[in-house]
Amino acid sequence: MSSHFLSNSPSTPTTKASDRQNDTSVSLPSTSTSSSISPDMWNYLWIPFLISLSKELTLARSATAITSPSILLPSQLVDDSPSAPRCPASDTNLNYRPVIGILSHPGDGASGRLNNATNASYIAASYVKFVESAGARVIPLIYNEPREILFEKLNLVNGVLFTGGWAKTGLYFDTAKAIFKEVLARNDAGFHFPVYAICLGFEILTMIISEDNQILETYNATDQASTLQFMENISIEGTVFQRFPPVLLKKLSTDCLVMQNHHYGISPQRFQENEHLSSFFEILTNSADEDNQVYVSTVQARNYPVTAFQWHPEKNAFEWGLSMIPHSEDAIQVTQHVANFFVSEARKSLNRPPARRVLDNLIYNYSPTFCGKAGKGYDEVYIFAEPETPNNTRCAVHGNCHGRVKL
Repeated sequence: MSSHFLSNSPSTPTTKASDRQNDTSVSLPSTSTSSSISPDMWNYLWIPFLISLSKELTLARSATAITSPSILLPSQLVDDSPSAPRCPASDTNLNYRPVIGILSHPGDGASGRLNNATNASYIAASYVKFVESAGARVIPLIYNEPREILFEKLNLVNGVLFTGGWAKTGLYFDTAKAIFKEVLARNDAGFHFPVYAICLGFEILTMIISEDNQILETYNATDQASTLQFMENISIEGTVFQRFPPVLLKKLSTDCLVMQNHHYGISPQRFQENEHLSSFFEILTNSADEDNQVYVSTVQARNYPVTAFQWHPEKNAFEWGLSMIPHSEDAIQVTQHVANFFVSEARKSLNRPPARRVLDNLIYNYSPTFCGKAGKGYDEVYIFAEPETPNNTRCAVHGNCHGRVKL
């Protein structure tokens, strides 16, 4: 092996000075000469490169040590003995398996295009997803079921949601009123039982509490994105807005982050003039319709876990048929914060019915129907329509009860 390959210094040249002076011709080195010089050239190239690389790595390690503290595993921070607790104990005052009852609405949600049975009712899937996104499950409260079955289902849930829609009279109104009165009675008896009322739900509660079925006024607020204007000197502590980041709260009043879709509402003046309403609810926000007419848009009960929205918090994340539904990241955060507050209130309910009865009545016993191809209205709906026979008032003890309570 040539010693030149291992040497750290170039070989001593042997050509005489006189030879270099007299030799004026230029010629390429022979193959043997090239092989003997090449290793030395590699030494010249690699050694400075390695030295430079070593310096760069040293500087990088020094900078990392200064700017990034060492990352320690949890076992290096706390006692790693077998007796050390790994997770905090659950709060026994909270229910971590809450269930929400959603009242169905007459029809199929698609003007009879999906199911034109006279006893059909539906729940838009967006309300179900809204509840599920915050960590709860859903039991459908079918509005035209026998009252005893409906109230048996109320014993299986930890809160109730009244949806949007159009029905303000007849059996639907009577059923909603009966459920709401029962909810208030349970809260009065010391059983925490929250309610959310959205759009039509807001309007129905306004009618029930005011004891005036003609109290609503007409507004031009269909398929409209809008802001929420907070009442002056309002405290959001304990309200649906309490967990909103300050930046998002400000954007609610400046950016159109909520969706309105209603023909009716109530002005702040008329609301405050009705003693029943003003003593039961506190106004949190107002909004304006397309004609700049102001209406009450969010209220919360003073002494009950009841919140009502004239707007649609569920649509931002889960509906796509209407053109003015906000879908920005801020709008999605609004949906999530509103859902989280509702389910956090439901967790305060200590009602814990038998798991088997809950499973028999969950909305998972039904399948949603896709109806979004029409380009308007709801994207998905759950439809409830059963044969109108005397035997359907009671569910058999055995077999799938199609979401009914087993009596």
